[in-house]
Amino acid sequence: MAGRGALHRSVVAPAGRHSASVIFLHGSGDTGQGVRAWINQVLNQDLSFQHIKVIYPTAPIRPYTPMRGSLSTVWFDRYKISNDCPEHIETIDSMCQELTSLIDDEVKNGIRKNRILLGGFSMGGGMAMHLAYRYHQDVAGVFALSSFLNKNSAVYQALMKNERELPELFQCHGTVDELVLHSWGEETNRMLKSLGIPTTFVSIPHLYHELNKSELEKLQAWILKKLPEKSNDE
Repeated sequence: MAGRGALHRSVVAPAGRHSASVIFLHGSGDTGQGVRAWINQVLNQDLSFQHIKVIYPTAPIRPYTPMRGSLSTVWFDRYKISNDCPEHIETIDSMCQELTSLIDDEVKNGIRKNRILLGGFSMGGGMAMHLAYRYHQDVAGVFALSSFLNKNSAVYQALMKNERELPELFQCHGTVDELVLHSWGEETNRMLKSLGIPTTFVSIPHLYHELNKSELEKLQAWILKKLPEKSNDE
């Protein structure tokens, strides 16, 4: 429904000079503004930085099979919410093309690819892994909160043929997540690590399928580590 490059987005501008960007993808059925508001509620402030712009795009509306074909703001369709079924690769690939236009916009604004982080919550984290590890292996890093990849993911297939240095992955997952099982997140991390990706996996005790303060503070610290105010080659 949204054409290429036409994704609605909510933006947290940097306080100072813009030298890096984060693209944060919401979970299924949410919006960019929605996940930004949720983060604000958990942290009592925006996820904001002196030099980093944070962009929260909203997924186009499409029929979503796990909701019996009802329309929802989802990055891609799924046959079911499980790690043990094929991926809906057609919708994933078309969305990767649309999201590439967001990355291109940042590059046009003078932000190098190695100063851009991609990530998200739940389905947004899965989308970010496809986007980075299949199409944009030169970004600064990837984060995935309460996310997973299917067992035979196209991401794994792409990485089997890869020989270049890959962006680091930062993953957090609640131990009692009832929607996206902790074991699915762990298995995703283990597979990506075996395929040459430097990974961090943080288990958050007693956390369901949600965000919490300690997780977001860890993410904030990791973002600053990957995107320091002065990049080495500036």
